[in-house]
Amino acid sequence: MALAMNTVEWTLQGVVVLLLCLAIPFVWRLDRRLAALRRERPALESGTAELGEAARQAERALERMRRGTEEADRALSATLARAEPLGEDLRFLTERASLMADRLEALVREARPLMVAPATAEPSPVAPVARAEAVPEAMAMPERPSGHAVPAGNAQDVPRSQAARDLLRALRLAR
Repeated sequence: MALAMNTVEWTLQGVVVLLLCLAIPFVWRLDRRLAALRRERPALESGTAELGEAARQAERALERMRRGTEEADRALSATLARAEPLGEDLRFLTERASLMADRLEALVREARPLMVAPATAEPSPVAPVARAEAVPEAMAMPERPSGHAVPAGNAQDVPRSQAARDLLRALRLAR
């Protein structure tokens, strides 16, 4: 029996040796890779440190962007708050100007028959376009601000706004 155990022992030891021989190439490859990893360790550590620093910079940049966005939002809200009443004023003035333009157009239409002279009559000076009392106060020409006196001389020398010049041109063309 001592001999039988001896054979089993030898067989088991042979299997262990065979397995060790098969494991040697794998261990050798593993050792080479671990050695390469050890050689690259400083580069990996610096890469890890750089990655950490990049992450911190990204967090700071995100925080700055967040603050900038909040500031821009506040500024935009303030601008919109200031612009809203101006927009309402502009709508009101536009509506009022449209009504005034309609009134002025009606007055011009009303005055056209007065301006047309009969073909047989002698040319006479043009009659006033509208009676002073027919012109609403809102449509009357604004008075000149102080310091802007009307220059003496011909009425043609008086500087006029573009709207006044357009109106005079339209009246001349209507003749």
